[in-house]
Amino acid sequence: MSIDLSQFHQVFFEESYEGLDIMESALLNLDPANVDAETINQIFRAAHSIKGGSGTFGFSQVAEFTHVVETLLDQIRGGERELTANFVELFLEAVDCIRRMMNQLEAKEPCDIPEAATIRKNFEDILAGKDTGGGSPSPATIADEAKADAAPSGWKIYFKPGEDIMRTGNDPLRMFRELASHGPLTVSVVVDDLPSISGIDPEKSYLRWNLELLANVDKSAVDEAFEWVVDESEIVIEPLGGAEQAIAATEAVSPAQPATPVQPAAQPESAKPAVADLPAQTNTQTTAPAVTPAVVSAEKASAPPATESKSAKVDKSKVEVSSIRVGIDKVDSLINMVGELVITQSMLGELGRDFTMDKLPKLLEGLDQLSQNTRELQESVMRIRMLPISFTFSRFPRLVHDLSRTMGKKIELKMIGENTELDKTVMERIGDPLVHLVRNSLDHGIEKPEDRIKAGKPETGVITLNAYHQGGNIIIKVQDDGAGLNRDRIREKAIANRLIAETDKLADEQIYDLIFRPGFSTAEKITDISGRGVGMDVVRRNIQELNGSVEVESDPGVGSSFTIRLPLTLAILDGQLVRVGEHVYILPLISIVESLQSFKGMIHRVAGGCDVLRLRNEYVPIIRLWKIFNIEPEYRDLDDALLVVVEGDNMKVAILVDDLLAQQQVVIKSLEENYRRVEGVSGATILGDGTVSLILDISGLIKLAGVRRDEYKRVKNDSGRAA
Repeated sequence: MSIDLSQFHQVFFEESYEGLDIMESALLNLDPANVDAETINQIFRAAHSIKGGSGTFGFSQVAEFTHVVETLLDQIRGGERELTANFVELFLEAVDCIRRMMNQLEAKEPCDIPEAATIRKNFEDILAGKDTGGGSPSPATIADEAKADAAPSGWKIYFKPGEDIMRTGNDPLRMFRELASHGPLTVSVVVDDLPSISGIDPEKSYLRWNLELLANVDKSAVDEAFEWVVDESEIVIEPLGGAEQAIAATEAVSPAQPATPVQPAAQPESAKPAVADLPAQTNTQTTAPAVTPAVVSAEKASAPPATESKSAKVDKSKVEVSSIRVGIDKVDSLINMVGELVITQSMLGELGRDFTMDKLPKLLEGLDQLSQNTRELQESVMRIRMLPISFTFSRFPRLVHDLSRTMGKKIELKMIGENTELDKTVMERIGDPLVHLVRNSLDHGIEKPEDRIKAGKPETGVITLNAYHQGGNIIIKVQDDGAGLNRDRIREKAIANRLIAETDKLADEQIYDLIFRPGFSTAEKITDISGRGVGMDVVRRNIQELNGSVEVESDPGVGSSFTIRLPLTLAILDGQLVRVGEHVYILPLISIVESLQSFKGMIHRVAGGCDVLRLRNEYVPIIRLWKIFNIEPEYRDLDDALLVVVEGDNMKVAILVDDLLAQQQVVIKSLEENYRRVEGVSGATILGDGTVSLILDISGLIKLAGVRRDEYKRVKNDSGRAA
C-alpha cells in the first residue's frame, strides 16, 4: 500500500519556514570575527532538516540547492574554512532563494527561481576553491582536495529494507531519486523473497536492490540517502574502485559521519552485495532517467510572510496562514473546561427530569455555573488564537539589515515585548502597516552617519519596536532617534498639494497628521524605498479596518514615534448597546470617550448647518444616527438628549441615541462574507434574545455623516480660539 505523502506537505512547509527563520536570525547575529560554534551548528541543523524533508517529498530542486549550502556550512563548522562577511551575505541570499522556492511549491507552481542557478554556482565555486569569498582554505581543506583525485569513481550499494518500511512513511523510490541527483544510477531489483499472490501483505516490503552510482561523491552523501532507514535495514556500501579506494574513502569521511558500512545479517549467497555476482537472478534493471527526481507540487500551507529584501522583491503574494501551533498547556486548559461543562450539563439535565419549585435555587446555581464555565471556555478558546507578536517582529531584523546597507546607514534595531500576544488574524493584517512604518523610519527618520555625528549623535541610529498590553488593547510603537518630522516642509508640501490653505493655523499634531493623506510625500527624489506618496495612507486605512488607530509624535532633531492601538482580537468585541427607535446597535467600547445627557446651552449651530456639542473647551460635531440609517427615532430634539462621544479617524463626534443599554461582549460575524459590505457597519452579532444587531464602524459613520476632516479641524480651531 503506497502512502500519500501529500498529506504531510503542510507540516513540512511549516517546519521548513521555521527552519529558514532560524537560519536567517542566526546569520544576522553572526560575527565573522568571533564565530560561535553553536550558532553555526544551529544553522547547519536547520539546513540539513530542510534538505532531508525536501528529498523525502520529492522536491529535488530544493534538496539539491540546500545540499551545497549545507556542505559549505559543514566545512565552516568543521574548521576547514573560515567564515567571512561575504559568506554570511551569500547564506542570506540562499535563505531568500529557498523561501521563494517553498512559496512556489506550496502554491502548486513550477519551482523556477532564475537567480537560484547563480547562487548555487557561487557556492560550488567556493567549494571548488575558485572563489573563497575573502577567506582562505585551511590545511585540512587542502589535504581533502589532494585526496579528491583518489576518491572512488562510484559506489556499489546493496539495500534490503525492513518489511515495515512503508508503514513508517519511507519510500525506496525517494531514496533512489536522492542518489540519482549525484549522478547516473543503475538499479537492479531482486524478487527472490516475493511470496505468492495469496501470501502478499500489501503493507510489507519483500524487495531488495543492488545499485550502482557512477558519481565522484563522498560516502557520506550516499549514507544520507538511507539515514532514515539505516536502523531497520540491511545496507552495504562499497566503492567501485576496490579495496584501496574503500580505505581512502573511509579515511576521508569526517568523524561526524561514520564510514563503517552497515553489515547485513546472514545473507543468502544470491544476495551478496556485488552486482556482478548476480547474473542469474531474476531482476529488472532501470537506468538513471527512471529515477531522476521530479518536482512535486504541494498543497497550500502555512507560511510566514516572505522577508522583504533587494534579492526577494517578487514575493508580494503571500500565502494565507491556514493553521497555527498551539501549546499543550492551552489544549489541556481547554479539555479541562470542556470536562467542567459536561459536569454542569449533567447536573442541569438531572434537575430537568423531575423539576419542582423547591429545586429552583439549585437550578439558578447550575445556570450561574454554566455561565461561568461558558465564559472560561470562551477565554480558553480565544487563548488558542493568541500568538506572540514575535512572529511579526521576526521579519524586521533582515529588513533593517538589508535596507541599512543599501542606504549606507548604520542602524540598530531593538525589539521589546516580543512575547506580547494578540489574535492571529490581527497579527496577519498588521504586518504590512508595520513594514511601511519601519521603512519610513529607515528612509526619512534616521540620518546618514556623517550627519548624525555633526548633530552630536552616535553614528548608529536606533529603531525601537515595542509592544505591550493596555486594557483590552495592544499598543505597538515604532520609534526612532532620527531627525524627526520636518514641520515646515510638511506644511509647504500640503499647501503645494492644496490640502490646506496658507492662512490655515494648524497645531503640530494637525500638521503631522497630513502625512497620512493619500499621495502625500516629502521625499525630494523617488526611490524604490519611498517617495511615491503611497504607504502612510495605507497604514492608516489598514489599521482602521482593524478597528484601531495610529498617532504620530515628533520632536525635531530627537526622533519620531508612531503609536498603533489595536483590539486584542477581531473575533469578540466589548461593546455598548444603544437603541435608536426600535433598533439596537453596538458601539465598540474602545471607541467611546464618554456618554452624557445634553442640556440647553451645550448645543451650537455653526456655519454650514452643522450642530456641535460644546464639551468643556472643545466643539464636537453631532451625528444623528436615525438620519444616516433612515429610521424613525424616539427623540429628535437635541436639548436634553443622550449623546455618546466617540473617536475614530482621529476625530471626535457625538452620536445621538434614544437609550443606553447594557455593555457586553459580542461575537463578531462578518457582513461582507455573508451579505455584502455596508458602509458604516463593521459587522453584526446575535444578541441573547436571538435578534441581530449591527456593529457600527465609527470611521464609516463619520464619512456617511459628511463630517470632513478639514471642517472638523476648522471647528476644532474655532473652539480653541473661543477657549
